Amino acid sequence: MSAAVAIRTTTSCCAIGQTGNDPPMPEPTFEELIDAMRDAVAVLQRPEIPFVLGGGLSAWARGGPRSEHDVDFLVRPDDVDTALAAFDEEGWKTQRPPEGWLVKSWHPNGALVGLIYNPASGPITDEQIERAPLAEVMAVRIHVSTLEDVMVAKLMAMTEQEPDFGALLEWTRALREQIDWTEVRTRTEASPFARAFFTLVEGLGVVEAA
Repeated sequence: MSAAVAIRTTTSCCAIGQTGNDPPMPEPTFEELIDAMRDAVAVLQRPEIPFVLGGGLSAWARGGPRSEHDVDFLVRPDDVDTALAAFDEEGWKTQRPPEGWLVKSWHPNGALVGLIYNPASGPITDEQIERAPLAEVMAVRIHVSTLEDVMVAKLMAMTEQEPDFGALLEWTRALREQIDWTEVRTRTEASPFARAFFTLVEGLGVVEAA
């Protein structure tokens, strides 16, 4: 069953990778990621924190490839402390990395849940949360990032140390007809990595030239 069908039917089925500072954890299965997503939604809803599903799972929810690494939620900077405290109260292991753009929590099954509040594309705002449409993802009704926001965040996060276009190419091939490429180009024009990405996908014939 495709991810898009999973959104529509609620049938059960089974952004931020670990760093050297994280506790050693086995790579979660996709089923474990979905369990972590569901439970994290419940944790965030109890204190009524506005949030959006982001990262690889948000792309998967719209028909992209499976995410195999972690679960990402977007929250406003002002809500980070409340959100992290909510996970602490539920007994999840938590961490506040020194990078200053996300905090982390681990589901009891080992899956990593990242709470992103200040990515390279800019702090998470009320506007970004409000424009994320509601969707039913594996029987959970939540706001899911727009694909434009997902692509912009991924492109703006690229650095010389991590110039990996692999996931972006997969998302682009699977989701290109759903994405407003003019918007993505405009919002990422300052990034040399974004310009290189568009040269690549246009050369491959995946996205039409501007």
